[in-house]
Amino acid sequence: MIAQLTGTIAAVGETHAVIDVNGVGYAVHSGPHTLANLKVGDKAVLHVSTIVREESITLFGFNSPDERDLFELLQTAQKVGPRIARDAVDALRPDIIRQAIATADTATLSRIPGVGKKSAERIVLDLADKIGPIETSPPKQSGSRPGGWRTQVGQGLQALGWSASEAKTAIEKLDAEGVDGADVPTLLKQAIRMLGKR
Repeated sequence: MIAQLTGTIAAVGETHAVIDVNGVGYAVHSGPHTLANLKVGDKAVLHVSTIVREESITLFGFNSPDERDLFELLQTAQKVGPRIARDAVDALRPDIIRQAIATADTATLSRIPGVGKKSAERIVLDLADKIGPIETSPPKQSGSRPGGWRTQVGQGLQALGWSASEAKTAIEKLDAEGVDGADVPTLLKQAIRMLGKR
């Protein structure tokens, strides 16, 4: 099974990227969270989960081994397939998902696209004893992002035609779900993708 790909990003689409590994292009399905960090021509490492079906082999790529491992774990819950598992890892950080499962926080799990209250309860029931030790420290804040990023992202969104209230909503989502360490252009791209989901 393919667990990791290291190569050059050849293309980035809405739902997948193509990574060139020594002349072979692999189509890797990813969510906006992962795709936002990929730029054509850049070298990249994608941590991959390989889904084998009778009629196809599909690669799902992630920024970290933790995201990939959680993607695979989520699929061991009843009625959770690759799409919901990918959307879960894309919508919420792995530590937030693990904490929600450990504490039976179905409200947080229900924020995952395609997961309602009953599905969230089933995920807790199926996975509570499989998620391993949970960090009890407070969630990491966005202190590792550039100073003034909120203002810059807000101004960028408004310059592109979104209202001040829409920009504020996207910034609040980035605070909760965005990538620590990301630069302003990456954060702006994430915000655009979030607003584009309307």
